[in-house]
Amino acid sequence: MTEHVPGWPDVDRILADVRPPVFPAVDFPITSHGAVEDDATAGIAAAVEACSASGGGRVVVPPGTWHTGPIHLRSHVDLHVSEGATLRFSTDPADYLPVVETRYEGVEVLNYSPMIYANGCTDIAITGTGTLDGQGSWDTWWQWFHECDEEFKRLREQSWYGVPLADRDAGQRLRSSFVQPYNCTNVLIEGVTLVRSPFWQLHPVLCRNVTIRDVVIDSQGPNNDGIDLESCRSVVVSRCVIDAGDDCIALKSGREADGLRVDVPTEDVLIEDCELRVKYGAITLGSDLTGGIRNVYVRNCRIDGPYFALYIKTNAVRGGFVENVYLRDVAVAKVLKEVVQCNFYRGEGEAGPLTPYVRNVELRGVRVKQARNALLLRGYRHSRIEDFRLLDCDFTVDQPSTVQHAALSFDNVTVNGNPIKDVHQVR
Repeated sequence: MTEHVPGWPDVDRILADVRPPVFPAVDFPITSHGAVEDDATAGIAAAVEACSASGGGRVVVPPGTWHTGPIHLRSHVDLHVSEGATLRFSTDPADYLPVVETRYEGVEVLNYSPMIYANGCTDIAITGTGTLDGQGSWDTWWQWFHECDEEFKRLREQSWYGVPLADRDAGQRLRSSFVQPYNCTNVLIEGVTLVRSPFWQLHPVLCRNVTIRDVVIDSQGPNNDGIDLESCRSVVVSRCVIDAGDDCIALKSGREADGLRVDVPTEDVLIEDCELRVKYGAITLGSDLTGGIRNVYVRNCRIDGPYFALYIKTNAVRGGFVENVYLRDVAVAKVLKEVVQCNFYRGEGEAGPLTPYVRNVELRGVRVKQARNALLLRGYRHSRIEDFRLLDCDFTVDQPSTVQHAALSFDNVTVNGNPIKDVHQVR
């Protein structure tokens, strides 16, 4: 008989809702449409067009190194990157024009195209065991990390003042995501390896029914999140291995004025059997969570090397909510800071018009071999972190925890071998 754990039966509903797309058994080799290794852009585009027009199938990238510009998927197309195949993307920004509808750190913008992009599509996939190489480096995309502050500040101001998307000037130094399905339904990303990403790596936005499995991410660029699920519903992430330059898996829902206007949460997410390594949060919720995040389940994951195992971050400028978050049977070899940081003082802190809230967060069966602290929980006096529970957990840590304006409970929890009964014992 399956053990009944409160909250967890809802996972069955998520698994029933999430079904990977199925494609006709018809292949469209890119070489049959004019692709050559030195310049495959037009051949890939022609294969995608022919595949979609015929009712769907696989666009097959054979073994070899294929140099390409952006790839725009269409409905019913599976981009299959074969074993031994590498798609190596251009580093010339001009190749990613004209601009497309996208988001930059939660704000809507017309920007350079992501390297693989789809907008408003149904039944799309990226599969195979080949490699996607964004060629990111400090000589190419990554240098923009130090050059975009003023442009992003202007974009945020345009959002607050309600400037229509068509009139927003993104400037020239906002990096685009590596892979972005935008407003798509029935999405599968499976088996591929991503390296040298220009920015966020897998970034579904406003998508429904998303499956990401058996993906390897190895890219240490600045602010290079591994998987960002933004304003998405019904998502399963499984058996992925992630080394990222920022958060491994981040859940988001838009930012500030755009987040309030679009008002689409990220919800019904299952993350299981993943290996999460560096750099910041292994599982992160926020900080772009103005639209809210709910119903998140994490189980049977292994964490080794980031700053935090669970990182929930917001402030009074971004606001939003987090509710119904469950971690179960998670093994943490090492985190550099807190096992859990839930912090309302990210960036602007209380200096804003919105009031975030966090409630119903549970860690069950979490084992931690090495951490600086077990917890850093900082809510507001007027908006406490509510119903934060630790059950059957064991932590080995170097320093006491910090808990401010948080309702915290324990059941069979030990820290450095000592049973914990109340919040004062972990401070």
